[in-house]
Amino acid sequence: MKSRVVTKQRVADHGEVLTGKREVDAMLDLVQQETRRIDARFLEPACGDGNFLAEVLGRKLGVVEDRYGKSQLEYERYAVLAVSSVYGIDILEDNVRQCRERLLGVFDATYTRLFKGGVKDRCLAAVRFILERNVIWGDALTLKTVGGPEAGSIIFSEWSSVNGSLLKRRDFSFRELLAQESYKEMPLFSDLGDEAFVPRPEKEYPPVHFLELADAQQH
Repeated sequence: MKSRVVTKQRVADHGEVLTGKREVDAMLDLVQQETRRIDARFLEPACGDGNFLAEVLGRKLGVVEDRYGKSQLEYERYAVLAVSSVYGIDILEDNVRQCRERLLGVFDATYTRLFKGGVKDRCLAAVRFILERNVIWGDALTLKTVGGPEAGSIIFSEWSSVNGSLLKRRDFSFRELLAQESYKEMPLFSDLGDEAFVPRPEKEYPPVHFLELADAQQH
């Protein structure tokens, strides 16, 4: 795990605190069953450089390896789905950049170890594209992005498996997801029954093969 010193100024300005691995493990052990569900979604609204999300992804990829490690295509399919289930927001641009790279590194380390010379650039590109959509430079309190000419609403992408190798993307406003008080205690993109608040997507995309994701959906 990469170590990083948090300056007093960053703590004073942003309340930044790095959670140690022991504390991360202990907290995730409380929801161990969910961390072992490949498609269970996790959102860290102040993700820093990814301490929690990296551990969540590592646990999910361990499950994928146990179940599908003997087939490269099956491993890729479910490993990409695991990546698509982790979400983060951070107000600091360097944290966002480091978190994305850290999660990509977690994926790449296992992928390369299992398949060495068979690593597909398209698969890594798909993971990188998903992480750019899932780890957002923004403020979870204002629900707006940071940087650029003007702040806009935080938009998250929901990724759903369709017919095995296809992924369908739907974009949702974070504000819309939190629109009802009762919904705040539900998982991100809850798929509960009729009584659940059902958010309306900002945009929907046609399903594409997961290895074609980066080329097919550039926006």
